[in-house]
Amino acid sequence: MNDLAAGNPMPWPDGARAEAPVAQVGGIAVSTLSLKALIDKMLREAPLRRSLDQPAWLVFDCNGQGLSMNASDSAFRTDLAQADLIHADGQVVVAASRWLGGSEIADRSSTTDMFIDSLKPAAALGVTYYLLGGAEAVNAECARRITALAPGLQLAGRRNGFWSAQDEDAVIDAINAAAPDVLWVGTGKPREQAFCVRNRHRIKAGWIVTCGGLFNYVTGDYPRAPMWMQKSGLEWLHRMVTRPRQLAWRYLTTNPHALWLIWKHRHG
Repeated sequence: MNDLAAGNPMPWPDGARAEAPVAQVGGIAVSTLSLKALIDKMLREAPLRRSLDQPAWLVFDCNGQGLSMNASDSAFRTDLAQADLIHADGQVVVAASRWLGGSEIADRSSTTDMFIDSLKPAAALGVTYYLLGGAEAVNAECARRITALAPGLQLAGRRNGFWSAQDEDAVIDAINAAAPDVLWVGTGKPREQAFCVRNRHRIKAGWIVTCGGLFNYVTGDYPRAPMWMQKSGLEWLHRMVTRPRQLAWRYLTTNPHALWLIWKHRHG
């Protein structure tokens, strides 16, 4: 039985070109790069990889839900292991790296912050984005808002997140016709990771970044927590209270499991 099948800590993926050490948190190797360093890396490397026609870099996130799914869902665990970089989307992941000793994660790199904070630098550098996911109205409104927020931002294209297996080739063809530097995939775990892994070698993009409900946060359909809750690791509580029907069961089950996994793998 290999490490993954046994549920042991996941090694850093073969061929990954990390510029910082990783922290082992709850069985997942998470990059210690800061939010700013991660954005700088993306804006520097994604256009170069696309222009050289190199395979897209897969960038996945890690939070409490991801820790729980990695331990309980073998298909998700296999897909997550294909990432070139996994960043700390949850504050609990950052805090755990400091509790456990060893390499510490610099700060939380929530996907929403990673996206929003990168918009104006991307516009200045001519880095192109493609938005894949969300309902059509949400996707379109997100595109409108970010181009207003960052004048000059180049949107290579966009598409909603609803398609059948029979339509997947057409989705890939549309992305490849646009050939974005960064493809943002927001269809939710585990679908977005499976899509990225399944299609990484035929998608023409520099970086492929999974982003969950990002587009809904940009449009305001999903409210973000106050900053004090974000910094104290309580954004999950705000999300659960504001969207109880969708998220209460998820957080009440995955959060305790994630904490147990962090304890279980504390010497890993």
